[in-house]
Amino acid sequence: MKNMTKVMMAATLAVGTLAAGCQTTPGVTAPVAQTLTNDALQAHNWQLVDATRTNGAKVTQLFFDPAKPLTLSFMNVNGNNRVTFINTCNNMGAEYKIVNNNVQLNNVISTMMACPEPQASFDTATMATVQGKYSLSKSANNVPMLTITNASQVAHFKAISK
Repeated sequence: MKNMTKVMMAATLAVGTLAAGCQTTPGVTAPVAQTLTNDALQAHNWQLVDATRTNGAKVTQLFFDPAKPLTLSFMNVNGNNRVTFINTCNNMGAEYKIVNNNVQLNNVISTMMACPEPQASFDTATMATVQGKYSLSKSANNVPMLTITNASQVAHFKAISK
């Protein structure tokens, strides 16, 4: 529990120290907004394709291993909506609910392995990335896209098969 507290505090500190604002990402086109529903989230896994800070810098901690990108998997388990974060060093996930067309994460859980760098930074960056305003859209190629925006960054995930 002590290590999880440290991870959460580090993630909070990292988010708090970055400049506030929103940044649009060149090259990621999302012209058609969609309503956020459990069915839409659970129909696919969501693979990270881009994450940038408000100053335009790439969130490099999320891209240390291109073969294993951060992936979100939304599901219903015994009547409870859950999301798991795939390719993290620790097993991480949370309960979620949709409120006012946004995802709210509750009861975030994680194993507490002492992960080496750069995996430890990946886990911390993951927690900072998944907290924010969620929106669904379709790209110009009609690919479903999930965008998560918070005060320090914007991240784009593309739909992939489960």
